[in-house]
Amino acid sequence: MLPQANITEDSNMPQRESFIKPLTSWKLPPSSSSLMSSPMLVDYLQRREKLITEDRALRIDRVRANYTAVELKADEVVRSIRAKEAITVWGINHEHIPHPYPGMEFLNAKEIILQTDLYSKIVSKMPKGGLLHVHQNASVEARTLLDLALGHPAIHIRVPGPLDTASLETVLPTIQPIPVEQYPAADVIGITDVLYTGGWVPMKKARELFDPALGGPAGFDEWVLSAFMINPSDAYNTYNTPMKIWLKFGSTFGVTDPIIRFVPIQKEYLRMFIRSSIDDGISYIEVRTSFFKKYILAEDAKTKLELRELLMIFREVTNEIKAEMKAKGQEDDFAGLKIIYNTLRIVSPEELESELEQCSRFKQEFPDLIAGFDLVGHEDGAECKPLIDYAEPLLRFAKQHPDIPFIFHAGETLGDGTAADMNLYDAILLGTKRIGHGFSLAKHPKLMQICREKKIAIEVCPISNEVLRLTSAMPMHPLPIIMNQGIPVVLSSDDPAMFNSMGLSFDFFQVLVASEVTGLLTLGQMARDSITYSMLDERSKRTAMDAWERQWAKFVEEVAAMDP
Repeated sequence: MLPQANITEDSNMPQRESFIKPLTSWKLPPSSSSLMSSPMLVDYLQRREKLITEDRALRIDRVRANYTAVELKADEVVRSIRAKEAITVWGINHEHIPHPYPGMEFLNAKEIILQTDLYSKIVSKMPKGGLLHVHQNASVEARTLLDLALGHPAIHIRVPGPLDTASLETVLPTIQPIPVEQYPAADVIGITDVLYTGGWVPMKKARELFDPALGGPAGFDEWVLSAFMINPSDAYNTYNTPMKIWLKFGSTFGVTDPIIRFVPIQKEYLRMFIRSSIDDGISYIEVRTSFFKKYILAEDAKTKLELRELLMIFREVTNEIKAEMKAKGQEDDFAGLKIIYNTLRIVSPEELESELEQCSRFKQEFPDLIAGFDLVGHEDGAECKPLIDYAEPLLRFAKQHPDIPFIFHAGETLGDGTAADMNLYDAILLGTKRIGHGFSLAKHPKLMQICREKKIAIEVCPISNEVLRLTSAMPMHPLPIIMNQGIPVVLSSDDPAMFNSMGLSFDFFQVLVASEVTGLLTLGQMARDSITYSMLDERSKRTAMDAWERQWAKFVEEVAAMDP
């Protein structure tokens, strides 16, 4: 348990008051009978309440009459716990964290978050509906991927030369499966040995032989994991701008992708992703999967399999887990998985034509799996093309294949009028069903109006946006601006493996604590919207929604019964 706050005259409570007192909680001073009888003040308070109501009229959780008494009670409990923990958790000092506050930078706050009742007893238990924006090659915890790599004999590692204290901070390893005939001799030396010349070393052996002066096996793990993910020092010191952090972010994929795109690990990786998602209360997944690289490696680590095999793996593992859930009588917990086909924004328009053709062929063969099409990459990056460059092939494809919707990344930028920001216009004109990130959407009143009227949901990825330096913390995130315009929002995790934010609970938590207005009812509506704006067919949506409502009803009963 966390220690109780010691509130004194020196406390920083005045600065934290906005996180504690509800915005509409002001009441007349009971000792002032003259104020209580003042027609002027009564009129003012009535106009004030009217203005607040009108201001919040577009919010997704605005009609409280639509909620049951149990839901309203659960919402009160959550608000009470949040207000209490604003003092007992965020209002006290924490070692190594000099400025704790609700919604602060996630990588520094995670240790505190895990200790809160709000997270452990409520948000982590909440049924979250659909996860609609997550990249498949960044969906399993980094430590788990390392264990998978260490457990397969084909996975080997190499670096340019022997690692030492100086190079440990800068050298990235190459880790991949190699065929058995390329395995090194049994008496191979480790990658920290002064005689090492850069050859392949079995991953497990490299760990065993890692120099004790560099930490031994534990030091090896720490070094590899630092290449797999972004740590607080990376995000908030070394790479503390959007352009810089994307260099680190991109490098992690370069290290992990060769491990994942190996059939034995690919299967287990996907299996673990789905199971961990279900454990976090996620009942449906739309995963963005890259088809930019045209093969995956077979179990012999040398045969290049066509990408059709990747879809076969997705179908096999998804059906396997569905059967598992049914056998346990838990069909409600998993409505399935679909793939959003994506390629990189660095392809030429001619290459895009080929990608679109392949997507349409896969849709014909795997109609149950292909949910849509997207282009991904660093929108602000010099190598990545804006959507306007692809307008002609995309327009043709939309006309010829109305069964494959566009679900575009757009506006993942701080820019205003830049090419990345302008992607929002093209995404909407090209008919996108949802917008990935849409961070700069709040700068465009007309586009927000269109999104509201056409019900174009925004896939908001709170922790991703913060770690990738689009915002310094959740209280500064434009999410409330978008949500308060009546635009549907679905919370998503984006690349949780790189951010150490597995599942959706951490993203939901950060949104909940960063706003006095947002409560449990708001989170519940976002979960509902994740099913409503999914690419499930209407019948499957109804089934998934009915299952979610049953889970939600049980959850709010448990929350309502809590002692806040």
